[in-house]
Amino acid sequence: MNQASEIFWNDYWKNKDKPQSVSAWQFGGEPDYLAQLVVDGIKTATCSGHLFYEIENEPLPTTEDYNIILNSEDQPVAITKTVEVTIVPMNEVSEEFAIAEGEGDRTYQYWWDAHEHFFKNELKTIGREFSEDMLLVCERFELIHTATAPNQRK
Repeated sequence: MNQASEIFWNDYWKNKDKPQSVSAWQFGGEPDYLAQLVVDGIKTATCSGHLFYEIENEPLPTTEDYNIILNSEDQPVAITKTVEVTIVPMNEVSEEFAIAEGEGDRTYQYWWDAHEHFFKNELKTIGREFSEDMLLVCERFELIHTATAPNQRK
């Protein structure tokens, strides 16, 4: 976590007991656009390839996790709390979940096309092939705080 994220996190929690499970990260693809969707309350879900957790030996997200969402300049714009984590084959992701990701025209087809393109590119960089039934880690989250909002917990 960079210094700006640490200050943002500590300022939000002030003298209250802070949760221990927090990470700071950017969304892939278009970090500024996606972070703004979170701030606007439109994006309430995200997904990532399960394979990448395995390759990077990273733990899967849990409902104990808080996230500091960064823009493309690694500046914090929001804090979210993970409220649900499921592992689902990509071709079984529900339309409702796809729409909750909040991207593009908010249709399942847009979600599919954008994610297929993204995962094909990411997998190609590690010498892997895209598969429609690749496992995704699907997360739902709630917006807790934004950089522009008053410093109050919901």
